[in-house]
Amino acid sequence: MNKTPLYILQFEPILKEKIWGGSKLRTVLGKKSISNRLGESWEISDVEGESSIISNGLLAGKSLSEAIQFFASDLLGKKNLERFGEKFPLLIKFIDAKEDLSVQLHPGDEVAKVKHNSLGKTEMWYVVQADEGSNIIVGFNQIVDSNSYQRHVSQKTIKDILHYESVKKGDVFFVYAGLIHAIGAGVLLAEIQQTSDITYRVYDWDRVDDSGNSRELHQQEALEAIDFANTDKYKVGYNSQPNTNVPLVHCAHFNTELIEITTTIQLSHLTLDSFVIYMCVEGEVEIKATTNTIKLKAGQTVLVPAMIKELTLSAQFSKVLQVYI
Repeated sequence: MNKTPLYILQFEPILKEKIWGGSKLRTVLGKKSISNRLGESWEISDVEGESSIISNGLLAGKSLSEAIQFFASDLLGKKNLERFGEKFPLLIKFIDAKEDLSVQLHPGDEVAKVKHNSLGKTEMWYVVQADEGSNIIVGFNQIVDSNSYQRHVSQKTIKDILHYESVKKGDVFFVYAGLIHAIGAGVLLAEIQQTSDITYRVYDWDRVDDSGNSRELHQQEALEAIDFANTDKYKVGYNSQPNTNVPLVHCAHFNTELIEITTTIQLSHLTLDSFVIYMCVEGEVEIKATTNTIKLKAGQTVLVPAMIKELTLSAQFSKVLQVYI
């Protein structure tokens, strides 16, 4: 790999068919697929064996993993390189749920390290579009402890103790490790999460695949990782302000902000020691650096290497998620 200057990177989406997937990733966000069961588009991934492939510029055809090995802190930032090594720490997705996803949860860093030699999985959701009457599941609707939880699981009545939250476009949820949850039918969303593909499935609505097989459940693993705290910290409130970075989720694993762009704005990353990701969730936006210019439509994502410190974003109307560590 030649020592070419780094620039704003785009990637080939990694498209995933799912039993619960639909067609919105294609019809709403323009993903190239003929599938009507397309559930996920992995926009930026360094999951083992599924590292995203760069699609633009001189590095086209190289993987994100290869780029990190070559450019190191210039791409990741010095503190991220020290913390995570040559491993991209986030997995960026769009998800379309035509049907309800399984009721599930994810382990935190400590459990994931011991059991899977992996990061844990804390994530957040930004609702891009939701059909009327759509909802998600987050947490419980009553006080639940280990004994009552196990009783409901064994009796297949767990759905009776789950908290259903109606959703609309623009809603934001913080799904911390251990929180029981499920994306409901009719919801299209952007997901920012730690680089981990570990899911503990506890209930799958008694459905089977085309061969008549039920999906695997992970009851014991889930029991050891679940958070029974009955809190409402998952719904994120915010007030969108044009041409201003509005904080959504700031946590130990990532920071996400919403920028509603209606003109040309200048962004400086001089104080950041991190890569920055931009996900376009509405409209179209032009992102310009001294290295190159990218035009993003809703459903597209770019990675700005840590060494690029000044950007210009221009749009008549667009909403983008800005993500960094």
